[in-house]
Amino acid sequence: MTITPYEHYQDSNILWIDKYPSHWTLTRVKYEAYVKARVGWHGLKSDDFTDEGPYLVTGSDFVGPKIKWQNCYHCDLPRYEQDPYIQLKNGDLLITKDGTIGKVALVDNLKTDDKATLNSGVFVVRPLADNFTTKFYFWLLQSSVFKTFVDFNKTGSTIVHLYQDTFVNFSYASPEIKEQTQIAAFLDHETAKIDTLIKKQQQLIELLKEKRQAVISHAVTKGLNPDAPMKDSGVEWLGEVPEHWDVLQFRRISSLSQGLQIPQSERFYEPLKNCIEYITIKSINAGNSSEHKEYIHNPSDRVICGIDDVLLARTGATGEVVTNVTGAFHNNFFKVKYSSAILKYFLVNLLSVKELKSHLLMLAGTTTIPDLNHGAFLNTKVPLPPLNEQSKIINEINAKNKKFNQLLDVAKNQISLLNERRTALISAAVTGKIDVRNWVAPTTSSDTNEVQQEATA
Repeated sequence: MTITPYEHYQDSNILWIDKYPSHWTLTRVKYEAYVKARVGWHGLKSDDFTDEGPYLVTGSDFVGPKIKWQNCYHCDLPRYEQDPYIQLKNGDLLITKDGTIGKVALVDNLKTDDKATLNSGVFVVRPLADNFTTKFYFWLLQSSVFKTFVDFNKTGSTIVHLYQDTFVNFSYASPEIKEQTQIAAFLDHETAKIDTLIKKQQQLIELLKEKRQAVISHAVTKGLNPDAPMKDSGVEWLGEVPEHWDVLQFRRISSLSQGLQIPQSERFYEPLKNCIEYITIKSINAGNSSEHKEYIHNPSDRVICGIDDVLLARTGATGEVVTNVTGAFHNNFFKVKYSSAILKYFLVNLLSVKELKSHLLMLAGTTTIPDLNHGAFLNTKVPLPPLNEQSKIINEINAKNKKFNQLLDVAKNQISLLNERRTALISAAVTGKIDVRNWVAPTTSSDTNEVQQEATA
């Protein structure tokens, strides 16, 4: 794809615009668009949310560029009619103004009899006249130009909120309608190709993760020797195991201790004297981020874990395994104390086996929040090879994991580069850095070939 810039540009003297094509016009949202949002709640209470009636759209209902109507709340007709300025119609552009600001979606697939309105946190944007296409705005508001504008205007504020007075003063360079339509068509086509490549990489990542898990599961339940004589384990989730392996209950090789529930009022957000990190599901999911780290004062030794300890989530993320962390652990975890008959990383890998996790979840019951029972876990039968064989299995898993991680890193890097390319392409097109007026969509066959070539590049 060879696309050149325009011949003539002029300076905008605006930070986020820089230069723009000489035949484009500098303007602001308030001169071109009707922008409305729900003013307050109008007394809207939780009781006003219904299971049927007009749709009540929030930013969380945005899935990609569309509204996922089946996820929306509803309200009654009087609430819908209360504010005619935010009654939605096909073709409307929506943008979030609270929380994750700048998410955009186009309203479509509203049937003739369907009614929809806005909950708080979203603007509806419509042309004042035939001065712009909402599709051009859809791409403009996803560009680095708009992001720079938002970042510039929220400097120094700890509240993530896009005020209407700020939004309507967003300055941008605008081409005529015909050119807007061409730019939108170009971006529809080119971003669809990039999205296809991203989806392929995401599918590859999922396949690699599944393959890695299958390798681990096979190693810790069947061993490394494909020719080893096998026997029936007598355990439904396990099936056959090598003949010389033991099959025994967890209680023979481990015991459990449960964590501590600390009231929110007794938790600290910085490591004060005699405080220790409080390990929760939220802090584990946050990884290295300090955002969700909490600390507690002088906890009992009973709920302290070290690098060599193994934690098992008993509720919340039931069955998830955590190790190599230090601190006091939450009531959502069991600490699995293991005997000298089993190596730490054999236990960690064994606890990650999909079939075992499914078995443990079944034992946790079918309540809304599964809760793993202490006795049910200890009564569960598992395979146990000799220690020297456990060590060989761990080494093999580590070697295979290294290869899988390298492949996963390559795929993740590809996604990152494709997303950067997508953002750069959108920004270049809507700001006039590239001239797409003569662009013509390729035929289906040539387009397919181009995607395949890019996927293998």
